Amino acid sequence: MGAVKDQGATPTERQFQHGVKHLHESGLKRLPTKYILPIQDRPRSEPTEPSLKLPVVDLEQLRGPSRREAIASIAKACERYGFFQVVNHGVTRGVAEGMVDAGRRFFGMPFEERAKYMSADMFAPVRCGTSFNQRKDNVFSWRDFLKLTCEPMPDVLAHWPASPTDLRKVAATYAEETRDLFLVLMEAILEGLHGSKTEESKKMKPEEGDDVDDDDYEDILEKFKNGSQLMVVNCFPPCPEPDLTLGMPPHSDYGFLTLLLQDEVEGLQIQFQENWVTVEPIENGFVVNVGDHLEVGIHEQATLRKMSLFFCFGLSWASFRTLD
Repeated sequence: MGAVKDQGATPTERQFQHGVKHLHESGLKRLPTKYILPIQDRPRSEPTEPSLKLPVVDLEQLRGPSRREAIASIAKACERYGFFQVVNHGVTRGVAEGMVDAGRRFFGMPFEERAKYMSADMFAPVRCGTSFNQRKDNVFSWRDFLKLTCEPMPDVLAHWPASPTDLRKVAATYAEETRDLFLVLMEAILEGLHGSKTEESKKMKPEEGDDVDDDDYEDILEKFKNGSQLMVVNCFPPCPEPDLTLGMPPHSDYGFLTLLLQDEVEGLQIQFQENWVTVEPIENGFVVNVGDHLEVGIHEQATLRKMSLFFCFGLSWASFRTLD
C-alpha cells in the first residue's frame, strides 16, 4: 500500500506533540503521514506465524521442593526466548487491576489535565509524552505514555499526578510489590545461570566492565535491591489505519529486567527465530523481559514491538529495574 492522503485538516506539529490520544479524541479518520511507516516496516495484515505461548513459570514453586525445576525453567526461557511469563508472583491481584484502571482513568482525563505533566526533561520524576522518542523520531509511533520515577519514593511521590486521586497510592503500592518480584526473579536467574551460594557463583561476573564485576553473589543482589526503578504506563488508543503504523517500534529494553502488565488486549509481539509472533496474554500474569544489561551471555537480544489496533483501547504498565 502506498502513501495515504489525509482527509480533512492535517494536524500540525504541535498537535502531534500533544499525543495520539488527543488526535483520537479529535475524530481523526485517516492516519497522518507523520505516523506512516515505510512499506517494509509495516505490520503484516495477515500474520504468517501463529501466536506464541511463552513459558509460564509458577513462582510458588520457588518456595517448595520444586525450586530447582522452576529455576531451570527460568534459565531455559532466558536463553531460548529472552522472555517468559510468571504467575503466583506475589503482586496482589487487586493492586495490579487497580494499576490498569488508574492508568485508563489518567488517559481518560481531558487533555489539559494530562498536559500538566508533559515535559522535555528526560530526568523529570514524572513525564507524559508520545511516540517512542518524540524529539528524534522521524516517524511517530501510535503511543502515548506516562513515566514515573520510583526512587527515592519519599522524594518523587509528591511529583506524581494528583489525579486520579488514588493513582499515587495505588502506584506506590504497585512499585513496592513489583520491586519484591524483581528481587525474587533476579535471585532465581542468578542461581539458575551460575549456581546458588557456591564458590563458582561468588566469582560470577554479570557483565564485563560493570562496576560489580568483583562482587560476590550476595553483594550483587544487594546492589540490585538498591537499584533504580522506573514505571511506564503505555496508552494505545484505537488507530484509524493500524496496518500502516506500530504502537511501539522494534526495540530492546534498557536495564536488567522489565515486568510487563498487560490488559486483555493482544498486540505485544516478540522477535523469535527471525519472525514476529504475538504473545498470548495470561490472566493475572506478568511478561518478564531480559534487559540489555542482563542479556550478555544469556540471550543475543530480546526484541519486542507493539501492534496498533483499529477498535481497541490498549494499556500496559512496564516496570524497569537496573543498577544505579
